[in-house]
Amino acid sequence: MQLTAEILTVHTRHPFVIARGGTREFRVVWVRLRDAQSAEDGLEGWGEAAPSRFYGETAETVMAALAHFAPLLHDADAWSIDAVERMLEKSLRHNAAARCAMSAALHDLAAKRLGIPLYRLWGLDASSTPLSSFTIGIAPDDATLRVRVREAADYPILKVKLGTSHDADIIRTVREEAPQAVLRVDANAAWTVKRALGMLDVLSECGVDLLEQPLPPHDIAGLRFVRERAPMDLVADESCVVATDIPKLHGAVDGVNIKLAKCGSLREALRMIAVARAHEMRVMCGCMIESSLSIAAAAHFSPLLDDADLDGATLLADDPFVGPTIPRGRVTLDATPGLGVRRR
Repeated sequence: MQLTAEILTVHTRHPFVIARGGTREFRVVWVRLRDAQSAEDGLEGWGEAAPSRFYGETAETVMAALAHFAPLLHDADAWSIDAVERMLEKSLRHNAAARCAMSAALHDLAAKRLGIPLYRLWGLDASSTPLSSFTIGIAPDDATLRVRVREAADYPILKVKLGTSHDADIIRTVREEAPQAVLRVDANAAWTVKRALGMLDVLSECGVDLLEQPLPPHDIAGLRFVRERAPMDLVADESCVVATDIPKLHGAVDGVNIKLAKCGSLREALRMIAVARAHEMRVMCGCMIESSLSIAAAAHFSPLLDDADLDGATLLADDPFVGPTIPRGRVTLDATPGLGVRRR
């Protein structure tokens, strides 16, 4: 197989700010795979890496990882997806966003060759996709926050980023502006146990139905302590990277948030879903700020989820791709072969 990659710069409509900081500009890496048969049918598989500094990746580290992968792919069989994924992970651990892009491209190429959308390859029903939340990032002031909530009026589920000195004011303002919306909160690991406990009454007052990653990733005991006192479900994000993280979280949280850019492959995401189900846990899939190409990969297994947070491309002002969308929050797939993505 032949691998080509290109860095693309995208921008959010508004500065995207969470507890760890924020920006409007993000760099993703577009990956394309071609094999010997591509010379005959012209098909190539597409994937995208959306690197996060929190997990030690940048666009530059992704490009370096892909350069390392390229010679390993020369004699690889594009149909042997599991074997290729294991080879790449063995050759270069971590670098999940880079490996995820390769995984998506391999799955895209296989489904295109079969002439079916990827969800059909997995035996899934596109009509059973969940609703996706729409993210309300941390705003610089109350007036801006109110405008952004009003702009999200078409979305029935709002995920509100917290982790500031005025979190109670933020969630009360969002509830005031969106009285009918389902509200979820993501603190991005910014709270202490004491702070989380102090926020529970406010969250309950505002009808929040899910609290995501209130504590630092390593504090599993703290998550368990908060969960025992919380009136809403707790979901682990930063504490849950791959499938082997899930058993230790059983009883400490109610569910897990899977992200392709942190787990490293579509096959690992499916393993995570299976392990979480075996532990009777709630299953969500989230995203980074990424284009429709990355979102598509997760959207195709979304019928397996309880919850989705796949708004990364919807937040963009200049998405370079067209693919699965979330009109009024509904993850929507069509019958286009592969990931169903084209260049805008």
